[in-house]
Amino acid sequence: MKKTFALIIVSLMALIVITGFNTKQNDQTVLRFAYSSNSQPVKDSMAEFGRLLEEKTNGEVKVEYFPDSQLGGERELIELTQTGAVDLTKVSGSALESFSDQYSIFGLPYLFDDEAHFYRVMDSDIVKPIYESTEELGFIGLTYYDSGQRSFYMNDGPVTKPSDLKGKKIRVMQSQTAIKMVQLLGGSPTPMGSSEVYTSLQQGILDGAENNEFALTEAGHGEVSKYYSYDEHTRVPDIVLINKETIDSLPKEHRKAVYEAAKESTEYEKMVWKKAVEEAKAKSEQDFGITFNEVDKKPFQEAVAPLHEEFKNKDGLKNIYEEIQKKRQGSEGNQ
Repeated sequence: MKKTFALIIVSLMALIVITGFNTKQNDQTVLRFAYSSNSQPVKDSMAEFGRLLEEKTNGEVKVEYFPDSQLGGERELIELTQTGAVDLTKVSGSALESFSDQYSIFGLPYLFDDEAHFYRVMDSDIVKPIYESTEELGFIGLTYYDSGQRSFYMNDGPVTKPSDLKGKKIRVMQSQTAIKMVQLLGGSPTPMGSSEVYTSLQQGILDGAENNEFALTEAGHGEVSKYYSYDEHTRVPDIVLINKETIDSLPKEHRKAVYEAAKESTEYEKMVWKKAVEEAKAKSEQDFGITFNEVDKKPFQEAVAPLHEEFKNKDGLKNIYEEIQKKRQGSEGNQ
């Protein structure tokens, strides 16, 4: 109760602070972009979006940033974007599941064969109806950023097979798909905000978690978890959101510039992401003594197969699932 009340107060204070700015400053349109804590390549890519947008509009549109959870966590930021208190935000696709069921497709384990398959899908028109599925709620998807693969990491040993997760308390995002996945693998899913994970791992409240390599370095989880196992169960994109009224209110040439800058910032992020992942892995090994191990994915894929059957037959998701499968290497049109 106290936590909920505190969040309400923080959100109200944030609303008062940011609505004190005009979206027009000296004939310049200012778009307010708020985001939570992120890895450096994602921060750099959001900054690149602003740089590109200002360049493309000859300085007529600029972006003002509210970084590092200043205005709340991902759910609060989605709600602030929904109301127009901020114009843009960037959140995990999993955080959008409670706003649109279509985003749950990204939490499906082993939906993508690899990074190349992921890019083919995310750079195609398949994602357009997903981006537009929240239009009536007041916001839409603008573009995506690669958030890498997600794998399990533990403190008491590597995960080499599903049975290694049996009875283990594993932190997952607040996603029903992620919860079902860990249950099917034999683990005990524990939905939890990212800010609580370090202490929970340290105190033994959690046995492990699942995330990309940056969780080990930037969130410090490498200090309390020593084994990172590349089961690579999901590739959940980050999604850049924009308030619907904001994008609709811009002149046509400025709207075009927003979409162009967003797309180009995604291409920029792909480049900086790969290099940063290798650096994070090296730092994890050198500074924290992390052991990385490869995993035979087949037993994991077999264990979560019921989730695929569920999505294959789910209204509103069946067609998207099928279109994603067609983008697999070797499928028709992708030889």
